[in-house]
Amino acid sequence: MGFFSNLFNKKEQKATVKKRDLLSIEVGDIIEYDLADYEVVGKIAYQEGNYKWYSYQLLGESKNIWLAAEMDDKLELGIYETISIPLADDFPKEIVFNNTTYFLDESGHAQIKGEGRSSSLTGQQIHYAEYCDKEEQSFISIEEWNSDVEVSIGYPIESFEIKIIAGS
Repeated sequence: MGFFSNLFNKKEQKATVKKRDLLSIEVGDIIEYDLADYEVVGKIAYQEGNYKWYSYQLLGESKNIWLAAEMDDKLELGIYETISIPLADDFPKEIVFNNTTYFLDESGHAQIKGEGRSSSLTGQQIHYAEYCDKEEQSFISIEEWNSDVEVSIGYPIESFEIKIIAGS
């Protein structure tokens, strides 16, 4: 082919959008959950050894929530909201909140990689603890970021409750 045929016969390249699943959500995607739309404005990837899990910060019209996703024996999902509770101990064996007792399920340290609003967290290491009630229908998550402590309460959801609309 000559110069002019190369110049005038270029085919348009179509942008391809990668299909998303609950472990590959990206900042800018839209999440439909509980009859509301949320924009993914932050993403945190936690890694402890070879184990990895994710939290997505979802900005809605009336509230901010977090979607947690991890592949254990099966896909586990949860919706979390930040709460404020006094902690006498860094990670006590039990926490009582709203007349429900939560028991320490696991704790450890994880390396962080953040994106979007969470990008400044990249490279940090957190100390975390996960608590659950007796029925395993409500959870409390504690994350210690240097001297800051964040506490969230959540509940499990099923994958069919979430719809992902890729942002790009």
